[in-house]
Amino acid sequence: MTTYDYIVVGAGSAGCVLANRLSADAGTSVLLIEAGGRDATPLISMPKGFGKLLGDPRFAWHYPVEPVGPAGRVEHWVRGRTLGGSSSVNGMVYNRGDRADYDELERLGNPGWGWDTMLPIFRSIEDNALGASEVRGVGGPLHVSTAPGPEPLCEEAIAAGTALGWHRSDDLNASDDERIGYAMATIRNGRRFSAARAFLHPVAHRPNLTVTVDTHVTSVLVEGGRAVGVRTRTQGGESDVRARREVILSAGSIATPKILQLSGIGPAGTLKSAGVDVLVDSPHVGGRMREHRCFVVQYRLKDNLGYNKALSTPLRQGLSGLRYLATRRGPLAAPAFDVIAFFKSRPELTRPDAQLLIAPVSLTPDVPGKETGVEREPGVMGLGYILRPDAEGSLHITSADPDAPLTITPNYYGSDHDRAVGTALFRRMRELFAAEPIAGRITAETLPGPGVREDQEIIDAGLDHGRCGYHAVGTCAMGPDEDDVVDSELRVRGLDGLRVVDCSIMPTMVSGNMNAPVMAMAWRAADLILGAA
Repeated sequence: MTTYDYIVVGAGSAGCVLANRLSADAGTSVLLIEAGGRDATPLISMPKGFGKLLGDPRFAWHYPVEPVGPAGRVEHWVRGRTLGGSSSVNGMVYNRGDRADYDELERLGNPGWGWDTMLPIFRSIEDNALGASEVRGVGGPLHVSTAPGPEPLCEEAIAAGTALGWHRSDDLNASDDERIGYAMATIRNGRRFSAARAFLHPVAHRPNLTVTVDTHVTSVLVEGGRAVGVRTRTQGGESDVRARREVILSAGSIATPKILQLSGIGPAGTLKSAGVDVLVDSPHVGGRMREHRCFVVQYRLKDNLGYNKALSTPLRQGLSGLRYLATRRGPLAAPAFDVIAFFKSRPELTRPDAQLLIAPVSLTPDVPGKETGVEREPGVMGLGYILRPDAEGSLHITSADPDAPLTITPNYYGSDHDRAVGTALFRRMRELFAAEPIAGRITAETLPGPGVREDQEIIDAGLDHGRCGYHAVGTCAMGPDEDDVVDSELRVRGLDGLRVVDCSIMPTMVSGNMNAPVMAMAWRAADLILGAA
């Protein structure tokens, strides 16, 4: 049986960072296990290629969730299934979150996770195209950039935001106030800069680092109260791999609690009903889940502006692809959303509680498991969500069979707070598109439509026509109490030699997208792991 010092399960944003840091010592052996394949397809390098990747089961997991909204909408939560994980298929938006988010982690009883600890980590991992500052880093392994596009709609959206009182910012991560500007993104010279490209590929030659792909981890091996390895499954069958020091689960907020539950670590009732022997009764594994639900507004334009004309048909996509290959420019070189705003749903708040993402494109209705479609007529869209929702959902296994489906309950807008903030932010989104100069470009609201006015109609529209943010956290949340899944050093309670390092450990939402926080938190986790060695 093969043995390594560390086994890292999941080669996503966290796993790639851990593989890099833990294998830096040539005397330490590291195994990185990825259930998907290699990140070799050119679509990963092409930023707008994510639209096709998200619908392709070779590169993305599709987890069905319980029906959503009055219409009983069926949707799937998508996660990356390749080296780099979701950082290889996401929209590439790079938001770090606010100082207060990280200080809140410490206030909740998790020392060592405050902003004074995390800001130097962000600066050390960044190679920011805007240059170094007190809040930005250069020379790190992860390239981030912002590229103002040629589309006048973007400039007009930013101007409309400033008319609402939001200040224009070249670096949306440089302050925590109301602001609008071009998105910071993990893109360099028109190519995606995934966690695999930043952290894994530069060190893949290390003889003490082994990377396996197309390898599923079905459970953690436990002996005498200690995690000693994992059981894996490939096309060749099952095998066990052992860890001398630690097993680290970095499979994400869905797969990590699934592996724990399949291993007998989770709520006793859930495990028993699934036919799994209870090893550790940890009541919150798979619970306390928080997720962003995006309100969507779309508008028809008077003029043939935006990306629809370049992306709405296979022929147009092909021509845009040729332009991209020749210049690394054009709509295919842009992140999922060009313009981002952080704003307050109510003026008396001390900091923004809502985020708006704007793209000069309009999409056809989502079809689970299919690539994103673009409308033929010109349009513009905005996605808005509550930055820090407090409604909690859950997920749990239904069988001891690793291939059995999960039960995932999102509980979108399941609290008074979320419904109040949601309706207020939706109205603020409409205010943006009703402000000049962008208002002069619009002929009609096509989604959800001007008839949606009352609070409950707005919430229903968010459920029936909105989109998942793909930012779920909390399913293995850290905390100081004995029933918290992991402690502040991310050690799983009830066992030795087992940690969780991914977004599932966040007990509260960080204000924005999750990719940047996960990489920084994994860097911090590596310090903890190496310090315990």
